[in-house]
Amino acid sequence: MKIFGFKTNSENRFINITCNIILGAIVLVVFSLSIFSPVISVGSVPSQKAVYNGNKNKNNISLMINVYWGDEYLDSMLNTLKQNNVKCTFFVGGCWVARNNEMLLKFLNAGHEIGNHGYNHKDHAKLNAKQNQEEINTTTELVEAITGYKMNLFAPPSGSYNDSVLNVASSLGYKTIMWSKDTIDWRDKDEDLIFKRATEKASNGDLILMHPTEKTNLVLDKIIKTLKQKGFNLTTVSENLM
Repeated sequence: MKIFGFKTNSENRFINITCNIILGAIVLVVFSLSIFSPVISVGSVPSQKAVYNGNKNKNNISLMINVYWGDEYLDSMLNTLKQNNVKCTFFVGGCWVARNNEMLLKFLNAGHEIGNHGYNHKDHAKLNAKQNQEEINTTTELVEAITGYKMNLFAPPSGSYNDSVLNVASSLGYKTIMWSKDTIDWRDKDEDLIFKRATEKASNGDLILMHPTEKTNLVLDKIIKTLKQKGFNLTTVSENLM
């Protein structure tokens, strides 16, 4: 896996401009190719099911942070994760990646896992196979162009999927990931409620869904410490599935 380091401010500005031009070209190429490429052949019965839990025989729990917005809280959340020696899985939207390549690199340089969250936060269950292929593949190409990192976990936006989504994701080398606990932090801006949903009746293999919101940022340290006190190891989704 190739990860680029950080440079001076002037060099970063030049790199950002160059990356934006390159990424724009990649998006155009990927979508253009997908228009003329054949639709992926998928069966009606999915080759795999969506994953709602990790390995229940191990005391691992995963924090899954879906990222399309909330940039202003990400550095703080990264600091909290670092201070607690915790690795998590960030599921990133392609349109976010296209304008936040430096933050994406921060995730990886800090040792966190990256997953695919589609490109435009669409309802994937309402898309046909070809459209699902475009949404997933475009994000795949962008992340690989910036980092060289190959993702294998796909979290459909809003948890919306059907057999077609499962088949397309599987054909592209992805496991479809859901969750066992949802903090619903994007809707309910209440620290106590977010904390309760993340920690109440915690069990082996839990996949805890959250977003980079103001309240989640404020309560993240408490969530992590509480889960550790309960005897759980906080790790990435991939490790949790083993």
